[in-house]
Order: sequence, then structure tokens, then C-alpha cells
Amino acid sequence: MPASPDLATALRAQAEGCLDTVPVTASSDPLRFASVASILPHRAPLQITDWSPEQRWSIRGEESFQGVPLIDGWTDDLAQVAKAARAWHDGAALKDIRQVAPFVHLTGRFEVPDNDPARLTESEWQGMLQQAADLETAWQATYQNLIEAAHAESALRALYPFTSQWVLRFSTTTRPDLTIVGPSLTTNDDTYGVGRGFITQDLGVFATAQEAVAVAVRRLPSGLGPVTLGTHS
Repeated sequence: MPASPDLATALRAQAEGCLDTVPVTASSDPLRFASVASILPHRAPLQITDWSPEQRWSIRGEESFQGVPLIDGWTDDLAQVAKAARAWHDGAALKDIRQVAPFVHLTGRFEVPDNDPARLTESEWQGMLQQAADLETAWQATYQNLIEAAHAESALRALYPFTSQWVLRFSTTTRPDLTIVGPSLTTNDDTYGVGRGFITQDLGVFATAQEAVAVAVRRLPSGLGPVTLGTHS
């Protein structure tokens, strides 16, 4: 019985020639992983994963400075993966990648080639709003209410948002080196908590997201300047 081809070889075989001039790199586990670099320096190589025996493949396309995804997606059609990989390599706009490969999911973040921290902050907020809208959980509406209420408050919108275990927190620097500031915000079944630490609600539990956000704003330290770039260690 012939050996299974590595993922890079299988991808080329389904690409109908669209990857002939594109470097497809195998990983240390070539049967499962491959990557396709982009001509754009602010894009990291597109990561492609084979989820055999399910006959499904996933992609993840990150921006290179922070390592956060601009696109991702799942499909059972490897030829669609090849089309997405070619568009990622060629520097096609994110919406155009989705147009040529409809399985591609746009995370809501946008590209910031010059790593301007204000734009990276705005992009991260857009990604968080999109993530909240896309959730398929029983607490989706409650979580979306929290993210939207926090984004609507200018003092919080000026900070870089991030989550850990669905706890909303804020930073005065972008990824990759966050500088945490202010309280954390959490959701319960139908209430909202504010805390001084991680997954705490010691500053109160409130009926609405707006009430919780207002408490968080009052607890922010004074004199916060614009968000700056987090530096690689």
C-alpha cells in the first residue's frame, strides 16, 4: 500500500496548478501541517492543518507582529484551501480571499502594515466585536452586550482589549507584551461582574452591561496616555 502523501504534496495535487510557483512548506509533522508564505511582510505564513481521518482541513492566517488571526476557517474541500493559500500568498485583500474561497472566515480584524498602535487597538476591538457576534453559545447575547457596551465607552475603547477565559481586560500596550490596567469585566448567566483581579467580581455584580462598564471606567487610573506597541521579549 503506498504511503500517504504529505500535506504539502496533497495540497499541490488538488490545486489545479494555482500553487505551481508558490512555496508550500512542510512542517516537522508533514502529514498534518503545511504553510504558505505571503509576499506581504506583515502576514505570517498561512497555517494549514489536516484533521484526518475526518477529511477536513483548517487554515489560520495571522498578522506577523502580534500573532493574531486575520482569517481562519474549516472545509472538507482541499482545492478550496489551495485557492485561499494562493490568494493569501499573492497579497489579496482579506475580503477577496473569502470571495475566491467562501469557507474562509474573516475574524473582523483588519491589516495594519505599519503596526500603528492606535490602528492595532481599533482592529482588535473589531475582532472582539466580530467574535462576540459569531459565538454559538447559550451566553452569546450576554457576552455580546458586554463587548458592545465596553466598546461604546470612549475611555475603554482607547485601551487595547483582550480576553482570557472570556474575561474582558484592558492594556496600555498591544500584543505581544500586554500591560494590564483597570478592572476586569465578566458575564454571568444574565448579570455582569466587575473585579480588581482575574475572574473576580469584588467590585460588584450588575443587572446591565452598561452599569458594569460605568464602574470599570470609574476605576481606571488617571493620566493614561495613548496605547503603545508591546515589544517582543
